[in-house]
Amino acid sequence: MPSDLSTVDQPTTAVRVERVQRRTLGVLAVTQVLGNFGTVTGISVGVLLAGTLAGTAVSGLAQSLVTVGQGLLAVPLSRMMDRRGRRTGLALGYAVGAVGAGLTVLAAGVESAAPLLVGLLLFGGAGTGNYQTRYAAADLATSTNRARHVALVLWVATLGAVLGPNLAAATDALARRLGFAPYTGPFLAALLGFALCAVVLIALLRPDPLLLSRTLRGPADGGGPVDRSGSVDPDGPAERASSGDRRGRSGSRGAWREIAANPRARLGVAALGAGNAAMIAVMAMTPFYIGQFGHAHDETLRILGVTIGAHVVGMYAFSPLFGWLADRAWLRDGRRVVILGGLGLLLVACAVTGTADNDPIQLAIGLGLVGLGWSATIVAGSTMLTEAVAPDRRPAVQGMGDMLMTLAAAAAGVIAGLITAWSSFPTLTAVVAVGLLPVVALGLRSQTRALGLPA
Repeated sequence: MPSDLSTVDQPTTAVRVERVQRRTLGVLAVTQVLGNFGTVTGISVGVLLAGTLAGTAVSGLAQSLVTVGQGLLAVPLSRMMDRRGRRTGLALGYAVGAVGAGLTVLAAGVESAAPLLVGLLLFGGAGTGNYQTRYAAADLATSTNRARHVALVLWVATLGAVLGPNLAAATDALARRLGFAPYTGPFLAALLGFALCAVVLIALLRPDPLLLSRTLRGPADGGGPVDRSGSVDPDGPAERASSGDRRGRSGSRGAWREIAANPRARLGVAALGAGNAAMIAVMAMTPFYIGQFGHAHDETLRILGVTIGAHVVGMYAFSPLFGWLADRAWLRDGRRVVILGGLGLLLVACAVTGTADNDPIQLAIGLGLVGLGWSATIVAGSTMLTEAVAPDRRPAVQGMGDMLMTLAAAAAGVIAGLITAWSSFPTLTAVVAVGLLPVVALGLRSQTRALGLPA
């Protein structure tokens, strides 16, 4: 394949780009399964390991450290992608996660909390790679299939998310037979999975989708890759009009200013932050809420397993549907419609979970709705954020968006605990619902403008 496909006639280029995109999606699917297998298991087991080494107070810090690490690494990894491409940046994220997993295993072996905390912080690098994969899926997509391709990489992550927790006991038993400390098996599996992700990306993600998409951009078209008909895929008039000005902006400050100045970028980031924060706030306190009802240990675990299972299915299984809806031209602005739909699902979820009381079926339904709302906001918000800015500015803006999204989730987890301790779980769901309303208003205001109605 020529290094510069823009020198080939457009119909031929469109066919070759489509072939590269299929290969890219296949590679990303493999890394999503391996990466999610490690991250989902490691986060849950990390809480138990931290409690064993440093007590209950520190165990609550474990998940927050992973989330904070994921957020803090989003911007530097995006800068790396901007300079070297998705392949290098994503592989580096998984490599950092592998180092974190190794430090965690070491901490368990020497029974020291300090390397554990550092290890969990670095472990978040793999989560950064997992999340940033959806943007790699969008690089060579067109405006008619971009949301579906973003949704696809979320959908395949279901396999890793389901397999990880269910194999945690088996991996830990194997590790203990080999002489490792308790709770280290899932982290050893994560280390291996993350290392494989890095190798697969470096070896197989060629040509790099981000660098190729830049090659395909003509100096005057301002758009991304050509579509199947051979025409350039414009990402919107605002992008074409301002791409020259945006080229001069660099770094985190430039990305922040760009998001603040662009209504679609603002809504995309707001959707990502609101969806992730609402999901983390509700999910973080669900085990505590279930435990309040005095069930036997085995019954509590059974209820928790059912509710978490419903939530995971909601998060991943229906993402292709949301991607398909977001790409529909007859919705006028499918990205915004799906964002509003996702926020609506989260509001309904707050009502259902907040009134579930001791009804495990209603609670499972509510958490399933939380997962659906998260999926819709992530798919449509990521697509809208990607299309809101010029291709040469996307990595910086995407990294800033992911950093804000993950830090909002980390803050939500802390605040959720305080609200529940001060009042109750139903109060928490009410506060989460109220917090979603400004984002709903932002989406509705933008929707009326898009339809030509008075704001």
